Amino acid sequence: MQQLIRGRVLDFHADPAETGDNHRFLEDGAILIEDGRILAVDDHARLARPDLPEIDHRPHLILPGFIDTHIHFPQAQVVASWGAQLLDWLNTYTFPEEGRFNQQGHASAMADAFLNLLTDHGTTTAVAFCSVHPESVEALFSAAHARNMAMIAGKVMMDRNAPPQVLDTPQQGYDGSKALIARWHGKGRQRYAITPRFAITSSPEQMAATGQLAREHPDCHIQTHLSENLDEIAFTLSLYPQARDYLDIYETHGLLSEKLLLGHAIHLRDREIARMAETGSRAVFCPTSNLFLGSGLFDEAGLRAAGITCGIATDIGGGTSYSMLQTLNEGYKILQLRGQKLDPLAAFHWVTRGNAMALGMADRIGTLQPGSDADLVVLDVRATPAMALRAERIRSLAEELFILQIMGDDRAVAQTYVAGAPMKGRG
Repeated sequence: MQQLIRGRVLDFHADPAETGDNHRFLEDGAILIEDGRILAVDDHARLARPDLPEIDHRPHLILPGFIDTHIHFPQAQVVASWGAQLLDWLNTYTFPEEGRFNQQGHASAMADAFLNLLTDHGTTTAVAFCSVHPESVEALFSAAHARNMAMIAGKVMMDRNAPPQVLDTPQQGYDGSKALIARWHGKGRQRYAITPRFAITSSPEQMAATGQLAREHPDCHIQTHLSENLDEIAFTLSLYPQARDYLDIYETHGLLSEKLLLGHAIHLRDREIARMAETGSRAVFCPTSNLFLGSGLFDEAGLRAAGITCGIATDIGGGTSYSMLQTLNEGYKILQLRGQKLDPLAAFHWVTRGNAMALGMADRIGTLQPGSDADLVVLDVRATPAMALRAERIRSLAEELFILQIMGDDRAVAQTYVAGAPMKGRG
């Protein structure tokens, strides 16, 4: 069955930070959808037919659904936990919370709530850390598969420096990951991410098992953390005294590639930047988390100049909002402190096509190209009285986007479509 989604349509075919010819905007546009895929995008008058069901979202903007490239599924109930930096925060709040995810029924209940929060905020794809327990991965993938929602996720592998209830062993980490890859990687829209939490919680033996998984499954993503906090870096290097730097631990075990997603990547040495660029390894900017935990200021312009592709993400629960709009808001402020700018067109490219490119998935998500999955977000720049008052003075598309970027949150999301199905308010 075909349907038409009508509104003011915007998507990107290039990065606005690199070229002026970067987007398509249709003032009265429409997206033709069939069986969860986009068939065509054009002016409404060219696509409308009397027999074609139509949903009219005018005057709202319709963009590809937002993509979150770093989020922790088990941390939904430790968001806004007071007063700690990274290592204390993990030990005080995160590890005890993640220990609950082997309890009967808990992971399944949390998975539905988690996905509802994502889609209510306009996010249609996420790259998620689960807990050490295979049940948490099963629950998240099962819930996402039932919605036909693209999810990249994996069980964390961690065998030291944490409470027993959130530890595995190198063999358990390997076997559990291997079984989950066989069951879920490539099933529908689900993809697996090999997930060593970070070097502090993985012994050299477990890092070796991670490298073996990466060699055996080169089409899987790998997600971990890098250089988020100065104390973290010092502790990491004390555990791996032979390493040239933090990145060298992952490099030694064969993890560096275009599939590697390195959360935070704030305090990098010159050698690390060079090797990330040479191998195509991705950095992921987590602005609300970096501010909340006092971790530091991400150098987007410096990494871009070095040739590193960067994603941007919420990092719930160190992050403080599920909203990619609020993520862009805080990202703008961090880059201001760096003496850098985040143009509104570049910002919306980043959370759509830019993040899709960081994942190597721009052929399926992040744009409105024919053949792409029909994941959409509908945005209302007049969603609140304050936004509506400000919107009276809009003079350009860029100004409208910037109001959404700075003042918007889930209230500005009028609807979210996953594979053509409306999701907003499902919870």
